[in-house]
Amino acid sequence: MRFSRIKACQVMAETGMVPVFYHSDLETSKQVLKACYEGGVRAFEFTNRGDFAHEIFGELNKWAAKECPEMILGIGSIVDAGTASLFLQLGANFVVGPLLNPDIFKVCNRRQVAYIPGCGSVSEVGYAQELGAEVVKVFPGDVVGPGFVKGLKAPMPWSNVMVTGGVTPTEENLTKWFSAGVTAVGMGSNLFPKDVIAAKDWGKITEMCKEALAIIAKIRK
Repeated sequence: MRFSRIKACQVMAETGMVPVFYHSDLETSKQVLKACYEGGVRAFEFTNRGDFAHEIFGELNKWAAKECPEMILGIGSIVDAGTASLFLQLGANFVVGPLLNPDIFKVCNRRQVAYIPGCGSVSEVGYAQELGAEVVKVFPGDVVGPGFVKGLKAPMPWSNVMVTGGVTPTEENLTKWFSAGVTAVGMGSNLFPKDVIAAKDWGKITEMCKEALAIIAKIRK
């Protein structure tokens, strides 16, 4: 692990966007990571979505240390402690999941790595904070909506929320989420259109990242 958990959470808050990506091909994953890096992204969530994802992640993390030295690479889609341990061994700088599993907190807290659990209720957010979460992931965002975040922040204004699911790189969509009070957004398929990946149009991904980060900076002013 090259970055402390405090640094990882700070960078997510500062940039406001964490791309969420998985590909079974190492070369494609490298190019996407580099394209995002060139677009200003500094925290990136590779997801544990397929067989041998850990092998891709391990190689990608080693490569990123040289080619994208300021990129904080974390792992997503983690639902159990054993898998979290496997990726921590491969240098994951933060761990994200679609759900909240207290056993993952034990593994990550012991190693001082940020665990960002998926929460879908106010009680889950409170429980995650009790277990030591600095940032909570509100998921699925397209189901709970910006109103949930706004409602949560009223009695619990200290909450740092990253929302994933239903986030698009448009001014209208991002304004809704940041106005509701999110700290950051996780963005997946909408930032990586299948046709763009198939065409290997890495410049387009860099451009989309730059535009999304510029919109976020503008909204925050």
